[in-house]
Amino acid sequence: MKRLTIRARLTLVYGGLLLLAGVVLLGVTYVLVDQRMRQPLTGVRAQIVQPPFGKLPGVAAAEQLRILVEEAQDEAKRNALESLLTQGGLALLLISAVALGFGWLIAGRALQPLHQITGTARRIAAGAAGRGLHERIALRGPRDEVKELADTFDLMLERLDRSFDGQRRFVANASHELRTPLALNRSLLEVAISRPGASAELRQLGETLLAVNERHERLIDGLLTLADSEQQVVDRTPLDLAEIAGHVLDQAAGAPELTVRRQLAPALTAGDPVLLERLTQNLVENAVRHNLPAGGEIDVSAGTADGRAFLVVANTGPVVPSYDIETIFQPFRRLRQDRLAGPRSGGAHDRAGAARGFGLGLSIVRAVAQAHGGAVHAHPRDGGGLVVAVTLPPLSAPVPAQPARMLPAVIPA
Repeated sequence: MKRLTIRARLTLVYGGLLLLAGVVLLGVTYVLVDQRMRQPLTGVRAQIVQPPFGKLPGVAAAEQLRILVEEAQDEAKRNALESLLTQGGLALLLISAVALGFGWLIAGRALQPLHQITGTARRIAAGAAGRGLHERIALRGPRDEVKELADTFDLMLERLDRSFDGQRRFVANASHELRTPLALNRSLLEVAISRPGASAELRQLGETLLAVNERHERLIDGLLTLADSEQQVVDRTPLDLAEIAGHVLDQAAGAPELTVRRQLAPALTAGDPVLLERLTQNLVENAVRHNLPAGGEIDVSAGTADGRAFLVVANTGPVVPSYDIETIFQPFRRLRQDRLAGPRSGGAHDRAGAARGFGLGLSIVRAVAQAHGGAVHAHPRDGGGLVVAVTLPPLSAPVPAQPARMLPAVIPA
């Protein structure tokens, strides 16, 4: 059973109290009128025995006249009380209906500050207008309970804002600081292995160290991208997700053991081209990395559905449990190796090998999509593998105030 809103309950309380007060007032009025009209007929009896009534023959005539007077008085009393009840009840019902209308307006007026608090909380949760936690309620008015609630909420937002800003600055600063020694190491290794007199063992060791150094650089780049993409994107450029997907697929070509199928229709949206290219690249790399070494398939589709641009990447591979789907979207969280290894028999594509990721790929995908007002959804593919779908607002849409609704992923056969 659906519960009534606070506004409806307040309206019913206002109307119910007025109706109760009206019923009590009507009842008291009824009792007072009834008692007032029960006065003894002494004046009438005195007039009966005086002329001209006193000249009537016999006492019987006087008694008959008294009875007639009493009956007339009782009839007048009943008519007055019935009129009081019927007309007073109708007036009470009419006033109660008017009171319900005014109560609805007054309740809405009283709850207006709460609507302001709710709207601000929704915009902050969705990161609307690129402000996120920087927005405040700043409720004006008397120092009452609602004002105290709004001020407490603003204080909580301020502390959260400082905390998240400090975390983002730490990640960005740490990543930038780590880039310098990695770049220096890469330069020294390249100089060492490029010398004419370098031995084969030295060159092999240098190439191995360069691969390790490159892995660390990719980790730092991932951290920087994740830190930057967790904020709302304000400056947006018109672009086509299908064009970005085609460019990324052309660059990723070179795995002959994989079958890549594409169905790219125009998917116009607006956003940061660098971040959206990184989103697409991470989806494709994730599909390649977690695929089977031979005979695997990757399906990439883009287009527009229900007025929203979408990009869907599906890959074959080991069976992924549905209860582990949310795990792959967490930073530095990966599915266990034994679940994804399956029948693999190659080092280049092994999860534990050189192509092993850091657990940041899909985390960056979700962060970038949410920064653009979009959403990401993943589910296991029939027969093994994974399907990841991204939806973004259309080109003409403003920055959404709420998280985007996920569309069902459709993968071409």
